[in-house]
Amino acid sequence: MTSSNADDRARFVERFAAELTDAGMQRMAARVFAALLASDSGSLTSAELAEQLQISPAAVSGAVRYLGQVDMVGRERDPGTRRDRYVLHNELWYETFTRRDQALTRWEKVLRDGSEILGPDTAAGARTAQTAEFFEFLQKELLSVMDRWRAHLDAQDRGASSSA
Repeated sequence: MTSSNADDRARFVERFAAELTDAGMQRMAARVFAALLASDSGSLTSAELAEQLQISPAAVSGAVRYLGQVDMVGRERDPGTRRDRYVLHNELWYETFTRRDQALTRWEKVLRDGSEILGPDTAAGARTAQTAEFFEFLQKELLSVMDRWRAHLDAQDRGASSSA
């Protein structure tokens, strides 16, 4: 990769990491995730991450621990070495939104229970019930979007295999 390409990639990594941080992700985890996303292989060693991002091995360790806990990256052993390689999960975003769907189901149930506890005729109960309805609506829409995404990928795969 030329110096210019490396600089462009580094700027992209920092820009996307800033967006992830603004959305609530830990800063170092966002930088590590963005670096993995921007790598051709989708995987890097701790040393590669530390060098590319100019951070300490301890910072890499904390970031990948967090990313592992939220199922955004996995750890593999480099064959024949003692080095770990951190890899993006296949279908990362699909899996992330599938887990979000499960959270929405739990939140909706708790909110419906809360509405009953607070009293459906009270302002708090009505507000809680409407929030539950929002999560129910969002969940249905998310499932529909996920189904359309699968169909989109299948159509792309069919198109790629017919042109090969």
